[in-house]
Formats: sequence, C-alpha cells, structure tokens
Amino acid sequence: MTSIVIGSWTFRAAGREEAWMEAKVPGCVHTDLLRNGNIEDPFYGTNEHRLQWIDKQDWEYAAEFDAAAEQLDDDFVQLVFEGLDTYADVTLNGSRLLSADNMFRIWKAEVKGLLKESGNKLHIRFRSPVNEDLPKLERLGYALPATNDQSELGGLGDKRISVFARKAPYHYGWDWGPRFVTSGIWRPVRLESWSGVRISDLFIRQDAVSAEAAEVTAVVTVEAAASGPSTMVVTVEGREHRLEAELETGVQTLELPIRIEQPRLWWSRGLGEASLTEFQARVDKQDGAADSRTVRTGLRSVRLVRDRDEAGTSFYFELNGVAVFAKGANHIPNDSFVSEVTEDRYRHEILSAAEANMNMLRIWGGGIYEQDIFYDLCDEHGIMVWQDFMFACSMYPGDEAFLDNVRAEAEDNVRRLRNHPSIVLWCGNNEIDSAWAHYDENGGWGWKKDYTPEQRESIWADYEAIFHKLLPDAVERLSPGIGYWPSSPLISLTEDAGQHAYPESAAGDVHYWGVWHAVEPFENYKLKIGRFISEYGFQSFPEYRSVRSFAEEADMELLSTVMLAHQKNGAGNRLIKEYMDMYLPEPKDFPAFLYESQILQAEAMKMAIEAHRRRRPYCMGTLYWQMNDCWPVASWAGMDYFGRWKAMHYYAKRSFRDVLLSADRTGTGIDLHLVNDLQASLQGTLKVSLLDFSGLTLAEREVPAAAAGGQSRLLLSLAGEELLPESAASDSVLVTAELVAEDGSLLAAASAFLEGDRQLALAPASIHVEEIEGSGGSRFRVSASRLARAVWLQSDREGIFSDNFFDLVPGRPVTVAFKALKPGAVRYEAADAGRVTASSMGDAVKALAAKG
Repeated sequence: MTSIVIGSWTFRAAGREEAWMEAKVPGCVHTDLLRNGNIEDPFYGTNEHRLQWIDKQDWEYAAEFDAAAEQLDDDFVQLVFEGLDTYADVTLNGSRLLSADNMFRIWKAEVKGLLKESGNKLHIRFRSPVNEDLPKLERLGYALPATNDQSELGGLGDKRISVFARKAPYHYGWDWGPRFVTSGIWRPVRLESWSGVRISDLFIRQDAVSAEAAEVTAVVTVEAAASGPSTMVVTVEGREHRLEAELETGVQTLELPIRIEQPRLWWSRGLGEASLTEFQARVDKQDGAADSRTVRTGLRSVRLVRDRDEAGTSFYFELNGVAVFAKGANHIPNDSFVSEVTEDRYRHEILSAAEANMNMLRIWGGGIYEQDIFYDLCDEHGIMVWQDFMFACSMYPGDEAFLDNVRAEAEDNVRRLRNHPSIVLWCGNNEIDSAWAHYDENGGWGWKKDYTPEQRESIWADYEAIFHKLLPDAVERLSPGIGYWPSSPLISLTEDAGQHAYPESAAGDVHYWGVWHAVEPFENYKLKIGRFISEYGFQSFPEYRSVRSFAEEADMELLSTVMLAHQKNGAGNRLIKEYMDMYLPEPKDFPAFLYESQILQAEAMKMAIEAHRRRRPYCMGTLYWQMNDCWPVASWAGMDYFGRWKAMHYYAKRSFRDVLLSADRTGTGIDLHLVNDLQASLQGTLKVSLLDFSGLTLAEREVPAAAAGGQSRLLLSLAGEELLPESAASDSVLVTAELVAEDGSLLAAASAFLEGDRQLALAPASIHVEEIEGSGGSRFRVSASRLARAVWLQSDREGIFSDNFFDLVPGRPVTVAFKALKPGAVRYEAADAGRVTASSMGDAVKALAAKG
C-alpha cells in the first residue's frame, strides 16, 4: 500500500472573492485566521466575545497535489479524511466526492477514476454549523436540554443547537471553557492506494489471559482485488502462526487463534510493568500480492466487577485478577483548538499523571475521542482509561439519520482504539441519566418539567435507543470483553427510581458536587462516599504569570471584566472567595489570592482523595475533576493551560502514593490511617511527634504498624488531650507521623495541624534555598527559620519539582529536584532550574505578621 499526506492548503471565507490565505492542516479556521493576522488572540482578554461571527460563515479549503506514479497504476485509490469538522462538501477535480456531517468519523472516497498525474484540485466547503443546525431545531418544534451550550454568548439567544451536531460538545462552551464553534480539517488527509491485497485492520482479541497463558485471536480484515489461495502469517515474539485461506474478491475477515505461554502481562502503574507485545500479520497470495500490518497491545484480563455484597453492590476494576483502586482525574481536551496539541503537550500530561501516582484517566464525554498518541502514552505508562462516548449533559435527537450517524461514529472509534490495553471501560455518556432522572419525578436537574408527558416519553425513548442499545451493541461486537457502562453516574439499569445515582449510592459510580455547587463544607467529603467517585472537584485560579497571559495588571481584580470572562462558572469567583473566608486567612493582595486559591483547592482535594482511599474496599475509585485546561482560566484543573502544576497536582502526588499514611483531623483529635495499594503486605513502626512552630519537639510516641496488600487500616487515634501539653497552644503546633520499615527506610509520612489554617498563628518565615553542589542547578536543599506553611518553590524555567507546596519545619530541611521535559523525551530529566524562589502562606496573608 502507498500512502501520501495531502500537504499545502489554502483557505478563505466562502462566497466571497477574497484572496486565498495559507492554511495549516491539521487545523481549523480560527487558528488559520490567527496565523494570518486576521483576528487577535482568541484567549486574550474578552476577545472570545468578539469572534462569534466566525461560526456563522461558510469557509472553503483547497489543495493542489500530484499523485505518485505507482498510485495511478494501483487497482484501488482512496482519499481518506481522518477528521472533518463538521459539515463538509468535498470535491476532487470538480467532481463531488462526499458530504460529511460528523467530526468524529473517518470519511473515505474512491478516486481512481478522477485522479490525474499532476495538478489534482481538492476542495472542501465547510458549512456553518450554526446555519446548518438552526433549521433542525425549528423542525423538531421544541428545544432539547443542553445546559452548557452558551448560545447567548454566540448571539443565538436561547437556541441551543449543539445537540444536533456530532461535534465536540465543549466547542459550544462549558463551565470551564470558551465558545469557539470551529470548522476545519482537524486530522490528516491521505491519498492511499493498493493492488492485489490489503490488510485494512488487525485486531488482537484477548479471549482468556492469565499469568500461565494468553489465549488470543488475531482478527484480520483483508481486502482482495481477486479471489485465490493465500497464506496468512501472524508473528509474535519471534514465533510464526500460519493460516491457509481461500480469499474471495472484496472484504473478508480471517481469524487465527494464538496461545502465548507465560505472557508478559500489562499492569497499571503501581502494580507491575506495563508490558507491550507486538503482533505482525502478513497475507501472501499465490499470485504474488502481499501486505502486512503491525499492532502493539498489552496482554491483560480486565473486568468491571459489580457483585452484591453486605453494603450494596461493588464497583471496581479487576486487572489480571487483582482488584485495583483507581486513582486519577477526568481529562478534557488540552486546547479549544485540538490540532494545536502537540505530541509533547500530550506527553507532558500523561507523564504528569504518572508522576502524580495516578493509574487512571477518564476521557470525559464532552470533548473528543483522543488522538492515537494519547492512548499510546497511556499504554506505555500503565494509565488505565475510562472512555466516554462523546455525549454530555444534554438530551439528543433520535431520528433515523442521527442514529445511523452515531452508529458509524461508534464503530469507527471502537475499531480504531480497541487494541489499546489502557482502555478498560466504554461509558455511554456524562451525567445524562442523573440529569433527566426519568423514573424520579422530583429528581434530576429540572429538565423534565418543560415537556409534555408525550414529549418526555419520546425524548427518553431516543435516549435509550442510543445509550442502552446502539452503543453497547457496538462495544460488544467490536471490542468483546471490555465493559460498557450506560451513563456516569449510575446505580444500575433497574428502570425505576433506583437507577439514578446520588452522592451516597451504595452501588454504581457517583459524582459528588455538594462541595462547590451546594456550598457544603469540605468535611462532607468524609461523609458522602460512594463505591467509585468518578467526579468531584473544587476550583482555583492559575498562577500569576499564567493569568498575565490573558490579563493586564489593571485587570487583577476578582470582579474585573476580564477576570469574569475567564471564569465560566457563573458563581465561581464568589464561591472561591466564600470558601476562602471559611478556611484560609485573608490574602494581602490579588497575587496572594491566586496562590491561596490553589492551597484552598489542594486542601479540599486532599481531604476528598484520602477519605475515599481510607474507605477501601468499600470505595475503589477516586477521579477528581479535572486534570487539565483547554485555555487559561479559573477552573477545577490541577494543572493549567500551560501545563504548570497547581498546588493540587503536587498534593495529589502525595495523596495518591501507593503507600499512604493519612492523618485525618477529627473533632477531638487526629486519626492516623495506613493505606496499602501494593499487593505485598507492609510492616514497620509508626513514629508520631508533636512539634511547635519553632521546630521544638513537645512529645513523641511509637507503635507497631502493619497492613496487608490492598488494605486500609486505622493505626492510631490520638485524642486532643493526649496531643497537647498545657504549655502549648493548639494554633501553634504540628503533628508529624512517619512509617519506618524494619531496615530504617521511610515508607510513608504525613502531618496535620490541630486547628484549621484560618486559626493558625502563621507569620512570614525566612526560607533558605541552597543549590546542592554538583547537581547542575537541578537539586536544592530547602530550610526555614520557623514553620513555613505550603512552601511554594518557583523557577524562572518551565518544569516540575519533585515536591512543592509542602510544609517546612525548622530543623527538618527538605531536598527537592527540578526536572523538565525536553522535546521528544520519554521522561522528565534533571534540568537546571535557573533562579529558584520560595514563599509560604505566612508571606501571603494579611495582618498576621505580628502573630507567633
């Protein structure tokens, strides 16, 4: 097979006699306009509001290309469009090829009869998504719920049309993202040709996998130009497996069972190596035609375990027979303009997940089915993927054309992704079952009240057609053995009120948003715990230099026009301030507010993560909202648009450690828990110290400690009167705990205050950062004159520290390393941090300098 990528493209507004401008493909009209100087930075200030005209205009793209001589001689020649966004009419040399209507599908057209040796003219007209879908709303006669569709910002009033387009839902706006309804060629366009025979797909179906043997089937889709005898050979780990077959003209599927003795298994991060195995299939016809294809997968058994137990019904993933506690976050697209996400940006995200001890990412249903590189990296780093289909927070039409489109979309994407061992679950949608709550008249988000009984039944029937029939059928047919979950969150498909999830559900998965949306206290994270918490979160701002990327110094105020434009959750800034007044001391200025917002978020997520982990095995998963951002904004993300780790990501790294010592401040004291996610048991000595803020040890205690593999245990409960000598004040002491192995090595550590941050006697501390000789500027020893709360190390170079936003006790210096991701590198490497500065909460707070 011969394949070339169609390169040089130009574009312009359709229907106008304007000059053609240079276009970048993959790309979109917004980024092409920006590169040509026709618009200003969409992310800066309030520019988003001034760019809403773009989606109401048709756009045209054109390319001229030559065909390779051998392609003209081949039997079959196709143009393959891996991603057209979204409504596109395609012609070649003046002849119509196809009309596309789904961003997520792969579109193909036979072009042998149209192709010339040179000067082929390819033209694509992208019809306005707004103008295309407004008539569909009119024809339906009533609006479908689409809570996050920012139609008002787009100049459409209450006409929410996102549900009619098979296009990334977040393009229409979300409560963390802007409204940029794009058009363009977002994945490559290729000219492919072949003669004789072609392998168009190779799927390694994993029938039964264990440590003793892997029983797999190579499922090979073969296209033959003519019938005749052939030999198929599948090679794995140096061994050939053969099948003699009589090919028919056209498309057929060949299956070859293979047994691999004592396979190298694929494990998620923390449980073992993420071993990958390569399979090569080759088909040779007796007439001399031949083709081959290679895929890489990981051999593993995986299932979603939902068994009845004394508490309700379990919900966890079992990998190679081991129950896995899922630790991670929800992933959204890394950019509003997805073609701007480079491989290095993907690499930074997945390595950031691995560095933070995560073993799962949930690809949320309002974005895109991710690029191949995303899943490749998850495969390599042992990051399991919970994969949503691209439906979120809306009800959808169910006419025949829409269902056929969705069916083709599902088949394209399940087929494309099914060899990735990282994908452990397909989920139908995000939050729709609980939002509509069909079987609970008073449940859900209030959507049902706007419809007649007949309309309700029709809307729900359309929902069931997609999520209870069409999508699970596609998964079962094309990726057998991988679980399907209809909606997140959900208890079970009971067809009664017991179907719809709530925060304390004893079955299914849970999205808990009482903290944040309902302004419940952080402490409720310790009370409202389900079997698997697949969403929860709290907002913060990015750091000052990231905020300055979209705002001027004059905009540095919580209620400024620009700051509100970069806060898509209507009550967001108010809620951050309201919670800050509850939990943290008052910041002295706006940069300090930005910093404290990150500490506030981090403390909330630490409380949630560790509460969930302490409840193992009742709770077996914690995925916070959200991993990343698609533009610079105040949001729930743990790292900002530029990939800079917020305090939360550093906190998560500590709270996600495989061996966790968790210090839980109770109403009367502190409980110390040991959580062991490893398969092997642990034992050692728990050493507990009470220190004052000058570093003086006031009391010490040691007790033996142990935990079996996969166990959470309460090691020690300390009441307030045990902890605090009469001479000490509760606002000026710190409890530290260390779990020390028999050989003296440190297995885990934790600390806790007896009072909340708002009550602590904080003051500025003198923090000393000393470069370690011989480290090339990559390692530092950090010490403090008095307790320094949430020490923030900053470098003038991009990278990450091995630890950050940590508490620093006098006499107990901390050594940190600085690492950076070099272009094309597969891991973070030691790097020169340049100038490093340090500050703490004592430096940020207002009117506390005299305390302590």
